[in-house]
This record gives sequence, C-alpha cells and structure tokens, in this order.
Amino acid sequence: MAKNLLIVESPAKAKTIEKILGEDFEVKSCYGHIRDLEKNDMGIDVNNHFEPRYIIPEEKEKVVKDLKSLAKKSGEVWLATDEDREGEAISWHLCEVLGLDPATTKRIVFHEITRPAIRAAVQSPRSLDMNLVNAQQARRILDRIVGFELSPVLWRKMSMRNNLSAGRVQSVAVRLIAEREREINAFKSTSTFKTEALFAAKDISNKPVTFKAEGSRYSVAEDAASFLQTCVGAQYTVRDIQIKPAKKSPAAPFTTSTLQQEASRKLGYSVSRTMLLAQKLYENGHITYMRTDSVNLSETAVSDISAKIKSQYGQQYVQVRKFKNKNESAQEAHEAIRPTAMETLTVEDADCRRLYDLIWKRAMASQMADAELEKTIAKINISTNKEDLTAQGEVLKFEGFLKVYREDRDEEDINDDETAEGMLPPLEVNQQVEFREMKAVERFSRPAPRFTEASLVKKLEELGIGRPSTYAPTISTILKRGYVEKRDKEGVKRDYRIMLLKADKITQLTEQETTGAEKSKLFPTDLGLVVTDFLKQYFDDIMDYGFTARIEAEFDEVAQGKIKWNKMLSDFYAPFKKDVDNTIETAERIRGERELGVDAQSGKPVIARMGRYGPMVQIGSTEDEEKPRFAKLKATQSIETISLEEAMDLFKLPRNLGKFEDTDVTVSIGRFGPYIAHDKKFYSLSKEFDPYTITLEEATPVIVEKRKAKEERTIKVFEKEKIQVLRGPYGPYLKQGLRNYKLSKEQQERAADITIEEALKTIEELKANPPKKAARKKKA
Repeated sequence: MAKNLLIVESPAKAKTIEKILGEDFEVKSCYGHIRDLEKNDMGIDVNNHFEPRYIIPEEKEKVVKDLKSLAKKSGEVWLATDEDREGEAISWHLCEVLGLDPATTKRIVFHEITRPAIRAAVQSPRSLDMNLVNAQQARRILDRIVGFELSPVLWRKMSMRNNLSAGRVQSVAVRLIAEREREINAFKSTSTFKTEALFAAKDISNKPVTFKAEGSRYSVAEDAASFLQTCVGAQYTVRDIQIKPAKKSPAAPFTTSTLQQEASRKLGYSVSRTMLLAQKLYENGHITYMRTDSVNLSETAVSDISAKIKSQYGQQYVQVRKFKNKNESAQEAHEAIRPTAMETLTVEDADCRRLYDLIWKRAMASQMADAELEKTIAKINISTNKEDLTAQGEVLKFEGFLKVYREDRDEEDINDDETAEGMLPPLEVNQQVEFREMKAVERFSRPAPRFTEASLVKKLEELGIGRPSTYAPTISTILKRGYVEKRDKEGVKRDYRIMLLKADKITQLTEQETTGAEKSKLFPTDLGLVVTDFLKQYFDDIMDYGFTARIEAEFDEVAQGKIKWNKMLSDFYAPFKKDVDNTIETAERIRGERELGVDAQSGKPVIARMGRYGPMVQIGSTEDEEKPRFAKLKATQSIETISLEEAMDLFKLPRNLGKFEDTDVTVSIGRFGPYIAHDKKFYSLSKEFDPYTITLEEATPVIVEKRKAKEERTIKVFEKEKIQVLRGPYGPYLKQGLRNYKLSKEQQERAADITIEEALKTIEELKANPPKKAARKKKA
C-alpha cells in the first residue's frame, strides 16, 4: 500500500515528524513558499479584482517537481504547514500546484511537535481555511502595491541611485526611529540638585551599618547650597517608621514580541537571531509554536508546570494563574511560547540552550506564587530646619517566583529616581542617628533613549502595527535598505557639581561623568530621514500610525471572514493611486539640503545634502563657473546636525602626511572608504584609523604590511595590460582593474606560466559568457 505524503515547510521539522508518524507516512519539506507574485507589472491585475499572478521561482522548480512526483505515487497527500496565515497560504499554494482540492485535502495543525500533539492532529484533520489564505494574500498584494507604486516615485523625486524602495510597515517603523532621533537632537537638558545623606546606626550585632536617606530636589544650585547651610550643626532623629507588606507578581508566559524583547535585554540577541533559534527549538520539538500573540496556556501545560514547581520547590510555590490578552486581536485558541515538556531542563545545541532556558524559566515563573516583601520607610527629621529625609529599605519575606525568574525592563521604563533598595538597620521612633555626610549632586535630565530592536518591536505592538510574523523581517528590511543602522555611540565627558556637607563644612566639588553612551541602538541614516520627510509630506495615510494599525485590523477581519479581501484592497487602492499620480506630477525633486553658512575663503555657500553616494557637504553651486568642492560626511555625522566648523574640517582631505621612501604619503576618502596613497599605489584604511588624525608613523606600517601581503598574493603581473595573476582563498585568479576573473582548474595548476595572450583570451571569454550566478544577478 502506498504511503501517505505529509508536506511541511522545513526539512528539520520533516525529520522530527517522520520519526513520530512511522512507516505509514513519508514526510517531505516544501522549503517555505513555493510560489510568489510575478515581478513584471506588479504581478497583480488591478482592474480584475486585484487578481494575483503567481509563478514558481527558478530556485523552487526542483522542489515542486519532486513533490509532484511523490504526490502521484502517494496514497493521500496531507498538508501540515504552520498554523498561521502564512502557513495556511503555503498549503493553498501546494493545493494549486499539486492539483489538490482545498475542500477535501486533509490539513492538520498543531502547536507543538510532540508525539501526542502530532497523533491528535492526524486523528482530527480539517480542510483549508480560505479566510486565513485571503488575509495573507491581501497583505502580500497590498504590500506589493505600496512597494511597486511608491518606489518609482522615490527614484524620480530624489537625486540618488535608483535603488530606493518603500514599504508599508517598514516606512512607519523608520518614521518612529526618525522622530525619536529628532526629539533627542532638539532636547535641551536641564539640571537639578538631588540631596542625599549618609547615616550610621547599629544592627542587631551592634555593628554600625551605613544607610542612605534622600531629601528634596532643587532646580538651582543656590537653593541646594542654602539647604545644606541650614543643616550645619543639625541633629537627626527618626520621626516616623512605616512597615508595609508588598507583593510582586510574575509576568505572563512569552508571546513572540515579549520573547524578542527579553532575549534582547537578557541575552543581547537581535530579533532575527531570537526567531532563528526559536524556530530551531520548535522544529526539534522543544517548544510550542513561536509565532503567537497569545498569553494563554493549555490546561495540560498548567498542570505540568504546577507539578514541576511542586516537585522542585514545594506546594507553597504553586499559584495557578490564567493570563488575559490585552490585545483584542490575539488568538486565544493559540498558546503562549512554552516548553513542550517541563521535564526537559536543557537542550543540547549550545546556541539554543540560553533561549530555551529563558522560555523554561518564564513558563515556570508564570504559575508560581507572588514574591512577598516588607517595605520599611523611615522619615528622619533635621533639627535645624524641620525638613524630613526619607530612607527606604526592602526585605524579601518569601521568594515566590523570584526563585526562578525576574523580568528585565527597557531603559525608557526605568526612572532616574529609582535606586536599588537595600536593607535598613533596625530603627526606632525618636532614635538619634549618626550623621556622616550630606551631598547635593547635580543631575541632568535625559531625552527618551533611542530604540533598540526589542523596544521598537514593543512600540510597534503598542500601536497595533504588524503581527508576530512581521517584526523580524520589518527590522531586517529597514537595516538592509540603509534607512536605519544599528550601532554603538560613544559617550562624552561632562562636568557635574557636588556640594558636600561634612564635619559642619560645605565643600564645592566638580567631578566628571560619561554621558550619552549607547550600545546596539537604531539610528536613522540621512537617507532614512529624507525619505521619511518626503513620504510624510505626500503620503500622510501610509505614514500615519493609526491608518497602518487600521489596515492591520482589516487583515484580521478578512481572516475572520467579516470582509472580502478584494473589497478591502479596492478601498485602499483608489485614494492611494490618486496620491501617487499627483505626487509624480506636482512634487519637486528632493535633495535633503541644509545650508550651513559661507566658506570664509571663497565666500561661497556651504551646503549639507544627499548626494549620489550618500550624505555629503558641498562648497559652491553647480551653476558657478568653478566646479563645486565635495566631501563625504563621517559615519557618525548627519546632515541635520553637522555644524559649519565640522563641515569645513571635512575639506582637510586629502592630507599630506610627509615622505616615506622619498615619496609623499597622502590620506583621503574615496567611494569605498578611507585610503592611503603612496608611490601611485592605494591602500585601504581599517576602521581603527581616522583619516583626519592618522600620522605618518601610523600610516607607514600599514603600507609595509599591505604591500607585503600583496606581494605574497601576487604570482605574476602584466604591467602594460594592468593584469595580475593573484592567489586567492579558492586558488589563483586574474584581476584587471577592479574586476576578478576565475581561472580553470588546469590554469590554476600552472598559474605562474600563464601567458598574456592566454590571460586576455580568458578575460574576453568570461566577459562574453559570465558565470550563471553573475548573469542572473545582472539580469535582476
């Protein structure tokens, strides 16, 4: 009897499921989507109810051919793609291509790849849910329309290379990052003086313990100094003590978004890395499905987690909880991300282990008792001015869920006033405490921090933009397009004032702190800022947060069968197309210019603007008789914030560093970055060297090292024709100008004996018949 054919998306998942189902089933992978919209003419017939035209991409032809062959031989074809819109759409495409009837083909779904879940799914197959398919199709078509129609507008209206593109969710994400950057640039920091005193009192062992008490904040230095003056010679007495019980509750188990955020905060993972590792864990049967916005746990899961808590920590640590979704569109039938078996404490794969550990602990903590605390607040009276200082302490009475897990927080959620609360020594009302010192420390207000990948996901989710499957690709896209970059920012030194009261004397001190240092933050590029401004000006709907969230809500309605997918697209397309046509006709070209001032030497205007190869500064105009001078901005500079002085510094290149081997050494920046020029040879500079500050002593070792490396690589040189035979990681090859040409195996073996005629013939042949990969790339 012929086997059943079960089709899933990934080969890893196929292996795991085949082991579970045994010899009745052959499990094969379709490697994700097998069809996509045609590239030509958008791939959509706008005038025929937005009918899509799908094709099988070249790289999927073999996969489809193999699946067709297997389907013919099989007893029955089952579809087991992921249980989300994307998975449902893949199943529908498989039906279309393999000639299966969507109404009768057996479609099975499961949240976890475990024996009971797979067996249960096989026992209760369903048919394809065309509402989910249509919701995915609507999203794909709408996003193709936006990209296809908007991108040419950017090409026409912006004086840059024609590789600009726009996307619906991506453009809104860039807007969030751009607006945050402008908030930061416009922010004016103000300072206040925070007062705090150090006291000593004896603990239960009769040893003196130092503790801190905080006073008021003062907006001007004079007021803080006056307050300290009133404290000279004062006695400090405990006026009041309050002891309050407090509780902390655990966070809900992970959704896609909260997993991405916590993995970023705790493990330093990017959103795409988190999803890659979560996919591995899911496919190997370790966790439930990782694309979910539900915090729900099945009764079986709650029971397993509770049993694990009881066996490991005791009954007093168990507290069964049901978490409710804030997000109304969340699928309550789905589950949160959790381990499939709580008995599995760890996994073999080193990369996945840390993420699994996080998921395991979060699931455990979600069903554990509250942590019980005791908060002590002591008011300490100052005899000379009747003001109070406040000392706070915290005692953990019962760990509860904190025994397993504590959730981290984003930078923007942490208040400047928050301090880690330690324990206070035993204090009594009317007790006099020993005064050590009091400070008034200058503290500066800070702008909202730049987004991390995780905090951007959180913001998009809050605004109702995107869904679990879209966060990672959205961030990858805006980084790849060069609208946003992820980088660190070095801090700068800043003076701050301290007034110290000690031994009845007030001393004024100035100390330094580093401020503004940031790690792995998202910065908009100048290109991102210019494109955002242009789209906001002419396509306010597309860039509106509320409008984008409404579109997401409409996709949800399509998925629920409440509205027709092509009616939704029609309502969107008519006003959008009108905006596109109007913008092409009326909008002026955008260059993203900012006039900085006048060059003192020439009297010509100095302009920062977007150039063909990125942000640059220009002295003079193209209409002048004399050609304008250009300089590229540094990676850390922006058109919006660069000053005239900083711009003029950029024209210090090329710099002559002096002579080496009786020949001038100069440093400059070219299209491919900074380089050293010496004896008509060019040597690229690594990031550790700044072309504006590098010295001759630093440059000469670079020349010597790179020259030596080149000599070791060089097999033969034909000076007249400017052709070199070089050693590469994959064997000898030819180089002419900036282009490389592959040698045949036979030529590689006798590379040193290659003649100029042979080299020229090889180059000519490869130019006429480039390798397939290169040809395809060129065509695309």
